[in-house]
Amino acid sequence: MKSVVKNLPVAIIDIGSNSIKVLVAARDEADIVQGLKTKTIDARISAGISKSEPRLTEEGMARGLAAIQELLADAKPFAPSKIVLVATSAVRDARNGAEFRERVRTATGHEIRILTGDEEANLIGRGLTCDPALLSLRDFYVFDLGGGSLECLLFNERAIAQAISLQLGCVRLTERFIKDPTAPLVVGETTALAVHVRDELKRSGFRFPINAPAAVFTGGSMSTVRAVKGARHGLNLEETPATIGVDTMSALLDELAPLTLEQRKAIPGMPAARADVFPAALITMLALADYAHIDSFHHSLHNLRWGLAAEALAGA
Repeated sequence: MKSVVKNLPVAIIDIGSNSIKVLVAARDEADIVQGLKTKTIDARISAGISKSEPRLTEEGMARGLAAIQELLADAKPFAPSKIVLVATSAVRDARNGAEFRERVRTATGHEIRILTGDEEANLIGRGLTCDPALLSLRDFYVFDLGGGSLECLLFNERAIAQAISLQLGCVRLTERFIKDPTAPLVVGETTALAVHVRDELKRSGFRFPINAPAAVFTGGSMSTVRAVKGARHGLNLEETPATIGVDTMSALLDELAPLTLEQRKAIPGMPAARADVFPAALITMLALADYAHIDSFHHSLHNLRWGLAAEALAGA
């Protein structure tokens, strides 16, 4: 890793619908944002997010607070000059989101910044510009699928031309369309989910060019696809090729369809905490690929946290 000399590090804690993550980062002498520490905890604070009046459960808030405290402790040895806590769809949409924010403030002394859908999409885009593997791309899509929402962006000449946040997260859609997430998939339910995704994309007003540019995907769902793919070749996620074909994703869905939840959990590379919502994530990603005429995705780990880190370091 390059030595860091530009400034003191910052710590970002991203309170997502399905997982809570930390990134400690600083700029090196070439002014590139370097990650010093990353960690993810699957806390699933978004249970119940699909209800007409979504509320965070007592258990979900307790899991969320415990995860935040653990990640703050992990960041402390780096003596960050700034600590930023942000929350996205689950807390943003929950009727009792303010109660959770107050619990966190009381326990940790830190305020949670609630990102709007537009802010989330734009910060994901900023994070992607920190990925050295994408420096040659000029025009490209960026998609990020979380538990509560799907962010869609289009870059022209490395500037954001379109950005939108849609309520198509994998936890939300599992609760709405999959009656029994522990059982094999039901064709009628999966078809209804895919049709819903296509309808929402059409209604969104997001314009998909006829000649699809390169497509970049971030977030835990695509990380899971890549991890499962790598595990079959004895590779960890970082060693696995970042380009993932839609045909690979479709074959994986066909493999998962007849399996129970416990059988899905046994698949090498499959995070146990994601196995219940992963089929809905795959269906969503495949419906998106079909609608936008995309044949493959480039997976990047430089998502929302990296955009927030770049923002925080710019103001440090």
